[in-house]
Order: sequence, then C-alpha cells, then structure tokens
Amino acid sequence: MSHSPATRDRPLSPHLTIYRPAITMTMSIVHRITGGALYFGTLLVAWWLTAAAGPQSYFDFVNGIFGSWFGRLVLFGYTWALMHHMLGGIRHLVWDTGAGLEKHTASKIAWATVVGSVILTILIWVVGYMVRGG
Repeated sequence: MSHSPATRDRPLSPHLTIYRPAITMTMSIVHRITGGALYFGTLLVAWWLTAAAGPQSYFDFVNGIFGSWFGRLVLFGYTWALMHHMLGGIRHLVWDTGAGLEKHTASKIAWATVVGSVILTILIWVVGYMVRGG
C-alpha cells in the first residue's frame, strides 16, 4: 500500500535533541535572554530615577530596596546582562565585517564574551564599592 504525497512519513529536521550545544549557539540564546532582561532592568533604573526626583522618603524607600541583599543581587545581574549583551553586540559587529566567522575563531570570541562579561561586571562592582567607600 503506498502513501499519498501528503501523508507519507517525512524526515525530521535536526533540532535541539540532535545537536550538541555549541558555545556560539549558547551565546546566541543568552544574548537574546540578556536583551530581554535589560528591558526589566531599565525599568528598575527608571524607577530609581523617578524616586530620586520625588520626595526624600520615597527615594529612601526605593534605595532601601536596591540596597538590600536581593536588590543588590538583581543589580549585579543587571550589570552582568548589560556587559554580556554589550560584548555580544560587539561580537556581532565584528562578524558583520566578515571577520571571525571561522568555527574555531567564533568559539574563541564566544568564550571571550563570557569571560569578559564576568570580569567587567566584577570590576564595575569593585570600583563602585571603592568610590562609595564601603
């Protein structure tokens, strides 16, 4: 019995269960996630700026939230997302020139994005605490 063209078994396209995740694929996914996270983080920055323009009591309230351990954790994550997304954007700009597209080079640049974003985030926070005096 033959199948009609519309009902015969068709081959499956490769998908995530077939491919082993490569660093470039992972960084592409993380780049999109950090872009989304930056929308949320930017709302927090806008909230803080709005509070700074308002009454001192409201600013103290918002500043207290951001100064809590959870608030600092969120701000640390926002800083990392910003650095990671920025470096990922630079990576894409380099690729737009046609450079760094070789598999081995692209993987090295992707790892540099991860390492660079962590180092920059830590440096920003260390400098911030040094300037703040605490």
